[in-house]
Amino acid sequence: MQLMARRAAHDGSRTAAARQRGARGLPCWLPAACGSLLAATAAAGVLPEDRADVLYHRYDGGGVVIDGPSILVRKKFADKVSIAANYYVDMVSSASIDVVSTASPYREERTQYSLTADYLRGKSTYSIGYINSSESDYDAKTWYAGVSQDLFGDLTTISFSFKKGDNDIFRNIGGTKDPGFARGSEVRSYAVGITQVLTRSMIGAFNFEVISDEGYLNSPYRSVRYFDPADPKGYSYQAEIYPSTRTSNAASLKLSYFLPYRAALDGWYRYYSDSWGVVAHTAELGYTHPLRERWIFSGSVRYYQQDAADFYADLFPRRDYANFLARDKELSTFTAVTFGVGASYDFRIARLPWVDKAQVNLRYDFMTIDYDDFRDVRETVTVPGTERPYSLDANIYQVFLSIWF
Repeated sequence: MQLMARRAAHDGSRTAAARQRGARGLPCWLPAACGSLLAATAAAGVLPEDRADVLYHRYDGGGVVIDGPSILVRKKFADKVSIAANYYVDMVSSASIDVVSTASPYREERTQYSLTADYLRGKSTYSIGYINSSESDYDAKTWYAGVSQDLFGDLTTISFSFKKGDNDIFRNIGGTKDPGFARGSEVRSYAVGITQVLTRSMIGAFNFEVISDEGYLNSPYRSVRYFDPADPKGYSYQAEIYPSTRTSNAASLKLSYFLPYRAALDGWYRYYSDSWGVVAHTAELGYTHPLRERWIFSGSVRYYQQDAADFYADLFPRRDYANFLARDKELSTFTAVTFGVGASYDFRIARLPWVDKAQVNLRYDFMTIDYDDFRDVRETVTVPGTERPYSLDANIYQVFLSIWF
């Protein structure tokens, strides 16, 4: 049914800001980054419309610049099958605090290809998908399968999905791959969701996901620091040591209320916890307002707060202090606030009669992050561990053109 149909998500726009080295598989705190492949599939009983999207994205913050294009094309066949293909590129230039404290700035490129298919049978939609992501030191292959079903006069939609990923991790030294370093990891995800029409003007959605990671789960480049009186700085570094397993749980609730003047108000909350001791809360409030017939404006604010992992510390008392050691700032205690605005404009292309309609979209997000227990080691102090807490501001831009045919 049309009310429940979810717009096809653009894979690239969800991950643009998240491509910092070692930031894979973390709790969700970036704008538009909290989705799974399920969000890119059709709702039960409705296949996505034929369309093509061309996106440019850019993230600039904390010494990291990430940008690149993404192209998504979706086509239906016989009103039963919908096929989508996506090509997405991240070009990364990093001089982040993680890098400059123990290594040199770097540049790299990540390319991603994906293919998904939806099959509609009655009130049920069956979905499968494959994603291949590759960069100089990380290769990831992900398979996805899901099913959704409309019930009770199309007022309720339930969905189930399973995702499996296999990752190969390498290490670059001086711009070349280290032949003696090759690791692997595996991720499995199980998700269930229910979407319910609550009133004529309100829709609610609940989702729950369990993720299991196993294998090499840390970065081969990151180090932890520990007190070392023999060093002039007062501390030294050693490699991180992570557990080889991690189980994560995430539950989210979203309410959408449609106002009488065609506008909409959205509220969203997500709770995350994992076996490493990380607990996170995300809350977001959004507003969408149409103007005349062709303009749509939107605004949102997102708040994210998390507690640190059990084995995280900014400065350990001594070398080999514990079995597991981490100084990844994304495993520390921090708070992130994001403000976003967007605008879209519908138009026709008279010279292209095969195009039903077109839309240009602009999106800007400003994000500020304050870390409670991750300190800025670039600051010179007499006593290690008294440096000021690190913080960063980031600007995120998205521009994309959509056409329906």
